[in-house]
Amino acid sequence: MVTATGSLMSQAKASAAPKIKGAIVCDSLNSVRARGGDAELTRIINHLDGDAKKVFEGSIHPWEWYSLDAFTDFLEADIRETAGGNAEVLIARAEKVIESQLRGVYRIFVKLGSPGYVVKRIASVHQTYFDGTQIIPDVDGDSRATIKYIGFKARHRILEYTIIGFYRKALEICGAKKLDVHFSVPMSDDQDYSEITISWA
Repeated sequence: MVTATGSLMSQAKASAAPKIKGAIVCDSLNSVRARGGDAELTRIINHLDGDAKKVFEGSIHPWEWYSLDAFTDFLEADIRETAGGNAEVLIARAEKVIESQLRGVYRIFVKLGSPGYVVKRIASVHQTYFDGTQIIPDVDGDSRATIKYIGFKARHRILEYTIIGFYRKALEICGAKKLDVHFSVPMSDDQDYSEITISWA
């Protein structure tokens, strides 16, 4: 018998290389510009090579899909050039970007929803950001959740920090306390799926 998760894993494996929505790439570019202007963005792009450099030297459109590998290369170059290689600063940077997003339509469900509901909605929103992946939330009671991220591999591990920042900021806004947000199955493990575990009071 094939489980739902197993079936989704098969679909993710069968799909092309994962992609990310241009809107998210644009948010990251705008974040760099806000911190250090066009000069800092140019410096980061100049440290890219191969396909990633081609992507970021071209025009980025919010409605297009872009290589997830190229995007993670960009994030890694950003961290090397502006944070001394300390990827954990991405959590705080992601929280700033996400907080601005949550001032719009998403803020309503975050402020009014229970933490479990918010986790499910965030997972649903994340699914719209990526192509060639699957994101499966499982809320256990009223104080814990796990979310499987299928189709993400070790080369995408830097995304863990932005994902943690997204959940943490949204749950803080909805009033959750004593938050613990971490990857219990890291992308760096290169398994069939990675998994984030969240608990709150």
